[in-house]
Amino acid sequence: MSNTTLHTVSIIELEQAINYWRSQHPSSRDTMILCPQAAILAELYAHMIIFHQQEIPLSDFPEKAAIAFQQAHKN
Repeated sequence: MSNTTLHTVSIIELEQAINYWRSQHPSSRDTMILCPQAAILAELYAHMIIFHQQEIPLSDFPEKAAIAFQQAHKN
């Protein structure tokens, strides 16, 4: 990801990042609340589903979402 302005993220990659954060910070059965990193990525995921997008440029991610995505893919 040396050039984030040209990098596109597939819906599958986004789902993998969400699952990474969910595994790092699981919800309890009582709360069923996503951690902040998974929640911001889930918003983008929902947007992609609603608008039938298979990929989205990383440069279109809000800053916190881009950071969460990049951190998930480092690990």
